[in-house]
Amino acid sequence: MKEFGEKAYADTVYINFDSNSRMAELFASDLDTDRLIMGLELYAGRKINPDNTLLIFDEVQEVPRALSSLKYFYENAPQYHIVCAGSLLGIALHQGTSFPVGKVDFLKLFPLSFKEFLMATGSERFAELLDKQDYSMITSFKQTYIDALKHFYFVGGMPEAVQSFADEKDFNEVRNIQKRILAAYEQDFSKHAPNEIVPKIRMIWNSIPSQLAKENKKFVYGLIREGGRAKEYETAIMWLSDCGLVHKVSRVNAAGIPLKAYEDLKAFKLFVVDVGLLGCMTGLRQRTLLDRNDLFTEFKGALTEQYVCQQLKTIEDLGVYYYTNDRGSCEVDFVIDTGEQIIPVEVKAEVNLKAKSLRVYKDKYNPEISVRSSMADYKKEVWLINLPLYAVEEIGKLD
Repeated sequence: MKEFGEKAYADTVYINFDSNSRMAELFASDLDTDRLIMGLELYAGRKINPDNTLLIFDEVQEVPRALSSLKYFYENAPQYHIVCAGSLLGIALHQGTSFPVGKVDFLKLFPLSFKEFLMATGSERFAELLDKQDYSMITSFKQTYIDALKHFYFVGGMPEAVQSFADEKDFNEVRNIQKRILAAYEQDFSKHAPNEIVPKIRMIWNSIPSQLAKENKKFVYGLIREGGRAKEYETAIMWLSDCGLVHKVSRVNAAGIPLKAYEDLKAFKLFVVDVGLLGCMTGLRQRTLLDRNDLFTEFKGALTEQYVCQQLKTIEDLGVYYYTNDRGSCEVDFVIDTGEQIIPVEVKAEVNLKAKSLRVYKDKYNPEISVRSSMADYKKEVWLINLPLYAVEEIGKLD
C-alpha cells in the first residue's frame, strides 16, 4: 500500500491503528468527517490534500469505528482516497460494528501463487510462457519449472518469505520467517478470538498436518481429541476459516451445476493458507523436498494437495470441492465449478499416473474435461488432460 501511495500519489499519510490510543480516541466520539480529517492532520503533522493524498489505515480491525467511518467518508467526503488493511481476525466478531456494506471495494489477498512466485524470483519469462499455454515449449524447459516448484513447496507464497528467498536464496532464513509468522498467528488467536474457543482453535490448527498426512484427508474430529465431536469445534473451525487461515473444502456427492447445491456440510478437508507454512509446521527439511525421499511420499501427497488447493483458491469465482461416492469407493481430490462446467481434478505427487477414481467418476458423470495433475508432461488424451502441477493455475483456460 505504501509503495502504491509513493507511485500514484504526491503524498501518503500512513496510520497504524494497532495499539494506537490516540486514534482509538479520535474515532470513539462522533464520526463527523471534517472533525476526523482535522484529527488525522494533527496526528500526521501536515495538511491532507484530497486531490493528491492517499490515506492508509493499517490494522483497521483494532479500531472498529474507523471501519464504520468509511460509510461517512463515502457519503459526506468522497473526495478523500482511503485504503485500509486488516486481517479479518476479529472484524466479524466485534459486536455492534456498523460494517460499510456497499460503500467500500474489497480485495481479498492470498499468498503468492506459483506463477507470481516465478515473477518475484526473476523468472518472469517462464510465467509468461505458462500464460500463453505453449506446452511444447513449456515441456522443453520442464526441469526449470520442476526445480522452481520444489522451491515453492518449501518457501510458499507468504510475501516476506518470498522476498527473502528472492534476495538471499537462504532456505534457513526463509524457515525463520515462517516460524515468526506462525508465532504471530498463535498470538492472534488469543488476542482476537473469544477466550473460550482459543484452546480449540489451537488444537484444530495443530492437528491439520496430521489430518493431511492421512491417505483419506477428510477432517476427523477424533484426531484432535479422542471422542471429539463436531459441535465442540464448529465455531473454532468457522473462526479460522473466516479469518482466512484455513481453506475448508467441502465434499459433494453429485456433479451438477452449481456444485454448491450438492455440498455435504458434514464432510470436508481443511488446508492451511500456505504450503510453506504447512512444511514449517511439520518441520520438513529442505533436503527432504529436493531429494526424492520415499519416506515422505505420503506427506509429499499432502503438500501437493495443499499446493493445488492454494492455486485453485487464487482463481476468481471458482467453486472448489472434492467428491466421494456414497460407498466411499471413489474419491476425486478436487472438483471445481467454473460456472460453466464441472471439472474433476486428480492430484498425484510424482508421475504415478493411475487414475482409477477419475475413470469411475467419468463413467458416471461424463464431464467435458477431466484433469490429472502430476509431475508428468502436458498431454491431451481422449477424455483426460494431463496437466503438470506447475501449470495447475491455468486450469480455468483449458478446453
